[in-house]
Amino acid sequence: MLTLVALLLGLLVVVQLRAQGGGTGLETRSAQDLTLLVANLSTRNDLLRGEVADLERRLATLESARARGETSVDQVRADLARVRMWAGISPVAGLGVRVTLRGDLPGNAVGDLLNELRNAGAEALAVGGVRVVASTVVAGPPGGLSVENTALVGAIQVEAIGNPATLTGSLSRAGGVVAQLQATYPGLGVEVAPADLLELPATTRDLRPTDAKPRL
Repeated sequence: MLTLVALLLGLLVVVQLRAQGGGTGLETRSAQDLTLLVANLSTRNDLLRGEVADLERRLATLESARARGETSVDQVRADLARVRMWAGISPVAGLGVRVTLRGDLPGNAVGDLLNELRNAGAEALAVGGVRVVASTVVAGPPGGLSVENTALVGAIQVEAIGNPATLTGSLSRAGGVVAQLQATYPGLGVEVAPADLLELPATTRDLRPTDAKPRL
C-alpha cells in the first residue's frame, strides 16, 4: 500500500511539473529562436507605442479644433448681437442723453438734431419712444410731426445712447445745432440732460431688403 501510494504521488508530481514546464514551450527553443522572438516583441511594442502617439496627436488636434470652433461660434454670436443693435433690430439699454424739444418744429429740424447726435457718436436713437433706423424719417408740418406713423404730440423727446459728456458737449457747443435751432425758431425750448440709463425699443420696421441680395 505504501509503495502504491508513493507511486501515485510520483506520477502526480511528474504530470504537474510537465504541465508547468510545458506551458510556454520556451525551454525547447534555441537561443537564436529566443533572440528572434524578443526582437519581434520589441518591434510590436514600438508599433503600439507609435499608434498610441498618433492617437494622442489626433485627440489633441480634435480638442483644439473643437475649442477653436466654440470660440468662433461665440465670436459670431457677439458680432451678430452688435449688428442687430446697430441695425435697430434688438432693443438696447445704456447711458446717454435725453433731449426735450418744446415748441413747433418742422421735421427736417428734428432730422438735423438726429444727424448731429449720430456724428457725435450716438450708438442708438429714439424719437418719441420710436427706434430710429437708417430709413426712419421725422415728417410733417410744425405741430403735426410723426415718426413711423406715430404722431409726436406735445414736447418731443429724443433719446440717444452714447457717451453723455461727448453728446452733451456736441449739442451745447457755441454755434452748435441747439444754438442754430433756437436762433431759427424763436421761443423753442431745448433741454439736454445726461441719463444714466436709457432703454430703447427695437424697430417695428421690416428691414429685410426686397431687391438687394447679399454678396458673399
